[in-house]
Amino acid sequence: MTATSTLAARKTAAVARGVATRGIFAARAENAELWDADGRRFLDFAAGIAVNNTGHRHPRVMAAVAAQAQAFTHTCFHVAPYESYVALAERLNAVTPGDFAKKTMLVTTGAEAVENAIKMARAHTGRSGVIAFTGAFHGRTLLGMALTGKVAPYKKGFGAMPPEVLHAPFPNAFHGVTEGEALRTLEGMLAASVDPERIAAMIIEPVQGEGGFNIAPPGFLRALRALCDRHGIVLIADEVQAGMARTGRMFGFDHSGVAPDLVTMAKGLAGGFPLSAVTGRAEIVDAAGPGGLGGTYAGNPIAVAAASAVLDVIADEDLCARAEQIGAVIRARLTALAARQGMDCIGDVRGIGAMNALELVTDRASNAPDAPLTARIVAEAEARGLILLSCGTRYNVIRLLPPLTIPMDQLAEALDLLEASIEAAVMHAA
Repeated sequence: MTATSTLAARKTAAVARGVATRGIFAARAENAELWDADGRRFLDFAAGIAVNNTGHRHPRVMAAVAAQAQAFTHTCFHVAPYESYVALAERLNAVTPGDFAKKTMLVTTGAEAVENAIKMARAHTGRSGVIAFTGAFHGRTLLGMALTGKVAPYKKGFGAMPPEVLHAPFPNAFHGVTEGEALRTLEGMLAASVDPERIAAMIIEPVQGEGGFNIAPPGFLRALRALCDRHGIVLIADEVQAGMARTGRMFGFDHSGVAPDLVTMAKGLAGGFPLSAVTGRAEIVDAAGPGGLGGTYAGNPIAVAAASAVLDVIADEDLCARAEQIGAVIRARLTALAARQGMDCIGDVRGIGAMNALELVTDRASNAPDAPLTARIVAEAEARGLILLSCGTRYNVIRLLPPLTIPMDQLAEALDLLEASIEAAVMHAA
């Protein structure tokens, strides 16, 4: 038996079935490369689900973590606070969209950040309703599930969801939902289904992650800003996957020219260490009373040190520009592949910065989803040494998330593997 097969058997016996995994057991990783328990090398186009924007084990992140570990690893910020938390809050206040007074709280996961943003909005407005969008993903906690706009596997079998959470359509031209139609439906909801004076917040991803890398049109985000201003609703940007230079700007909302009231971030924030944040208008963040926000591990000093180093790397290595460069190479390659004879299965190529995807269909006339082909491509790529992730409400989108620090020769190698994997999967289907 291989080391991988042995570990797979142990995992099946010991780990909860609901914790889905792939067949790759990591042994070590460096930047865009990962080696499994049997010594096989992979190019990582998942980056820990957009966590390792600065690559696996960036030297500056590792050095910051090692230095902090020599001082202390945990005190609980509520018990014995520390300067590094304050300094990171100051930096996030400065770098997030919006020219207004801001404050920050640190927690551990993206779902925690989302839940605390909703708490802040409810405390500030005195209202309880929340509007999210179809195809959204906001976490696996109870409120996160309710906000998420995809049933399986996130809501299925888990019973009743929290009340006063509504879903409006997310504009998606490929799926026939125009920006205008989405706005008209949302306006109709506020006129016929729910009193806007009961809505505390709207929460939206500028680029949907699990939903299929669907990009919110800048005009749509500007319209949401105007709508929220008109009704006194808090606008929350979920930047958990799109943030930290991934889209070619520090945050996805930066492309729209408008600022949300609150920003949630996690994933790429701390280069592989668990940390999340809520940053936004000081009066909204401060609406909750002392003790109403926080957590035992919130703002762990090791993760805070990593995040400060990540912000340094993004600035010093100009990773926003690097994301644009990487994305242009990926989209050019995929567009050329889609134009080839026999590649009608590629229904759409889309992306912004280094957040790119291709949607697989049975044919371009119907754009019917081809989930089996999607799964075959992911499996074929894994067999060839490339880690890919699928997503989408129809399970037919492949998302590409290389580290923003990937060497260009490895980017080319990975795209060669991707192209070969698609060709092999299509040939198998034929």
